[in-house]
Order: sequence, then structure tokens, then C-alpha cells
Amino acid sequence: MSHHRSGARGASGWRGGSATRFARQFLRSAKYVTFCLALVGAIRPCAAAELAVSVVEASGRALGDVVVTIAPASGAAVLPTSGPRSAVMDQRHRAFVPRVLAIATGASVEFPNNDDVNHQVYSFSPAKRFQLPLYKGAHHPPVSFDQQGLVVLGCNIHDEMVGYIYVTDAPWFGTTGPDGTLRITAPPAGDYRISIWSPLIADPPSALTRIVHVDAAEGATSRVQLTRALRARPEPRPRRGDWEY
Repeated sequence: MSHHRSGARGASGWRGGSATRFARQFLRSAKYVTFCLALVGAIRPCAAAELAVSVVEASGRALGDVVVTIAPASGAAVLPTSGPRSAVMDQRHRAFVPRVLAIATGASVEFPNNDDVNHQVYSFSPAKRFQLPLYKGAHHPPVSFDQQGLVVLGCNIHDEMVGYIYVTDAPWFGTTGPDGTLRITAPPAGDYRISIWSPLIADPPSALTRIVHVDAAEGATSRVQLTRALRARPEPRPRRGDWEY
């Protein structure tokens, strides 16, 4: 009897010892996993809040190549973000590529001709008047755009060629992609005026501006759905009668 009780106590002690050792190993493993997760969290940077602006047609179809400008709703002056000070508008298949280009005031643009024909680029726009003599392949010096406004481009050889350079003082800007959306790192928390422009949009300008509140942690999204059908051809267009050279 006593042996049986002793054996029982021994078995109980063995089971208890195993449980204790298992618990200790589990705690050590848990602490290790917790430490690793904390280390990974410390190394991995937090995702920055995002401001996403989407533009869709009246039918709901995404619209790309739309200029989006973003500025404080209060009108307070904000230093422009550090963006590229140069850009390229190419010429391919008798078209400007891209057709719509947004740049900061003071930026310069190169106009290479990678087409198989000669082109003579010009602008009659008050924001920038210039002409690049007939050329093919060779590069002219970059053209500087030091005044904000819309610059409409044409070619003296091919009337069907039309391009647009949108020069802006807005601290944040860009063009929508094929999915109709422009995404940027969210500006500081506050209210912002968002405006859009495209040579194909026929909606009144008053319908193309809105105020959006940006949250510091969550950012913001804004979806602009047009109410009118797109223009059959882009406007405005270059007119040779305006050329004074």
C-alpha cells in the first residue's frame, strides 16, 4: 500500500515537473516571439498617411491625365514640396507625350523629337511664348517656365498635334494615372482646396474645386465624378493667328 502511494506520489511529481518545465519553456518562447515582433515593428517604418484624389467620368469610368492641385483652404502660403525641377515632353507618332504635363513654376522642360518626321513646337500662351525651329532627333536647350498658367502647345507642321503644360504654384500637384487617381503623401492635418483640370473636361470650373479635410493619421480620399460628357476634342487649341513671331 505504501509502495503504491509512493509510486502515485512519484508519478504525480513527474507529471508536475514536466508541466513546470513545459510552462517555463513556453514562457521563454513567448517572450522571444514578443521580442522579435517588437523588434520587427521597430525596424519597419510606419506607413505614411495618404491623400488620394480620384476623377471619374459621368459614367463612372476612370479618367487619366487630369491635373490635380492641392493647397491650404485658408490661403496660407506654403513652401512648395521638393519636386523635380525638370521634365520631358516627347514627340512620338505625331503627338506630344504626355499630352498633359504638370510642373512647378520655374521648372524647365525638354522637347526631344523621337518621331520619324520633323516638328516645330510653339506656344502662343501668355504664360509662355516660344518656338523651337524645325528639328528632328536633335535636342533644343530646355525651355524654362517661370510664370504659372496654362501653356498650350502646337506644331507648325502638324495641326493635329496639341499638348498642354500646366504650370502651378501649388505646393502639391500631379496628374491622375490610368486608374484615374493621384496619390501623394498626405500633407499636414487641415483643410485643403483640391482643384482639377483637363482639356477634355466640360464641367464648369466651380464644380471642379472642393474642400477636403486631411487627418494626420488616416490621410483622406476625394472622388470627383463629372456630370457632363467629355469634349470630343481637347480645348483650348493653338491658333496660328495668335502667333506674333
